[in-house]
Amino acid sequence: MSPVPRQAGRRERNKQQKLDRITAAAQELFAERGVDEVTTQEIADKADIGAGTLFLYVKNKGELLLLVQNATYGEALARGIAAAEHTPDTLDAVMAIVGSIVECNRKQIDNGRTYLREMVFGDSEEPHHCDALALTMHTESAVADVLQRDQRAIPADAATLAHIVSAIMFLSMAASVNITSPVDDITQQIRDQIRVLLAR
Repeated sequence: MSPVPRQAGRRERNKQQKLDRITAAAQELFAERGVDEVTTQEIADKADIGAGTLFLYVKNKGELLLLVQNATYGEALARGIAAAEHTPDTLDAVMAIVGSIVECNRKQIDNGRTYLREMVFGDSEEPHHCDALALTMHTESAVADVLQRDQRAIPADAATLAHIVSAIMFLSMAASVNITSPVDDITQQIRDQIRVLLAR
């Protein structure tokens, strides 16, 4: 007989509701004005909590951005993987994954670039940072799966190539020279580099 799942207690439900309010408030304010223009006090006020309560959930605004962006990154990655499954050409399938992430990252350019910076330089012990790194690993795993379709790449080589693809993608999104570049230009730059990489 399987155990009956325990219903979350009132305390856990209250904590989750506060976290949901914090996330929604930060997501709305960051989308409207950008992470640099929003204060933690504004987020707390919009979430209808005290500033001290906010810091029980996140240590700083960078971690709050990770919390918000991780959800949208995960959704974009899922869309890209689904599209890649129905794309027979290897390069096109890789770009289905990459393109979805680039588009997500560029919805609010300053937020996207700050998110990448937090991923690289943030506190690796912080759970939202760990979640962001897990999304990066999931991205690389999905790209490696695509690269193994044509039987030319053994698993170890596919993993290495996927890591290079990830580096190309993140550098292209973070580069200062691309701040004003539209999504199509950035994805084309990435596509050109990956095409050369895969033609080896």
